[in-house]
Amino acid sequence: MSRSGQTSFIIFCWLSALIPVLCVVALLAFLAARGLPTVSAALFFGDTQPLAALLGRAPVWDGIWPACAGTLSLVILSAALAIPVGVACGIHLAEFATGRSKAALSLGADLLAGVPSIVMGLFGFALILLLRQTLMPDATTCLLLSATCMALLILPYLIKTTQASLEGLPEELRLLGPSLGLTQLQAIRHIQLPAAGKGILGGAVLAIGRAAEDTAVILLTGVVANAGLPRGLLDKYEALPFFIFTTAAEHQTVGELNRGFGAALVLLLLTSGIFLGAHLLHATMQRRWRTSA
Repeated sequence: MSRSGQTSFIIFCWLSALIPVLCVVALLAFLAARGLPTVSAALFFGDTQPLAALLGRAPVWDGIWPACAGTLSLVILSAALAIPVGVACGIHLAEFATGRSKAALSLGADLLAGVPSIVMGLFGFALILLLRQTLMPDATTCLLLSATCMALLILPYLIKTTQASLEGLPEELRLLGPSLGLTQLQAIRHIQLPAAGKGILGGAVLAIGRAAEDTAVILLTGVVANAGLPRGLLDKYEALPFFIFTTAAEHQTVGELNRGFGAALVLLLLTSGIFLGAHLLHATMQRRWRTSA
C-alpha cells in the first residue's frame, strides 16, 4: 500500500472511531434539549404526593413512576433468569463441548439470536393460550411471562460473549491451572472466569440494555397502560418503552410529546445506572476471585 493510501486508511479508521462518540453526544444533546425541561416531580408522580407514591399508598395515574418500577422489575427478573443460564452455556461451549454436539448447540444459539423480538412476543402469547386450554385456565399475560420471553431473547448475547471471551484467552493462561495442580473446574473458577470477566460483563451489559429497551416482546406478554406498580410476578405492569411508544403514537400536543422525550431520558439514565451497577459488581467479583485464588 502506498504512503498516501496508508494515510487515507488511518484517517478513515479515525473518523470511523469518532462516529459512535458523535452519535452518542448528538443523541444526548437532542434528548436533553427536548426532555430535560419536563423532568420534574410532576413527570414521575403527576398529581400524586411523591412520598405516598413511593410508598405505594396512592396510585399514580399521570406519571411515569409505575413505568420506572415496572421496567426495573422486568430488567432485573430477565437478567436473573438469563445470566446464569447464558454464562453456564457459554462455559460449556468453550470448555466442554466438542464435535457435533458443539456445532448443534452453537447453531441453536445462532438461530435463537436471529429470532425477531415480535416473534418471541407471539411465542409468549401462544404459550399463554396453550396453558389456558390445558393446564391453567386462568393463565394470563404477566410480568413473569414478559421476563421469560425477554430472557430467551437476550440469552444468545450472553452465550456468545461468554464463549468468545473464554476461547480468546491465551494458551499459557489455560495451561496455568494444570501446572498448579488445579482441576478443570478450579481452573475455570479461579483463573479463566476472572480473566474473561470483562468480556462476559460486556455481554451482560448488552443483554441488560436490550431487555430495558425492547418493546415488541412486552406488547404481547403483559405490559398495559395504567397498571400501577407491579404487585407480583403474575400481575400486569407498566414499562417505560411502552409509555414512550404510546406517547409518540398518540400525543395530541407538543407538551405531551416532550413528556415522551423526558421519559426516554429517564430510561437512558435508568439503563446507565444498571450498567454502573454491573461494573461495580464486576469489580467486586474480581477482587473476591483474586483474594480466593
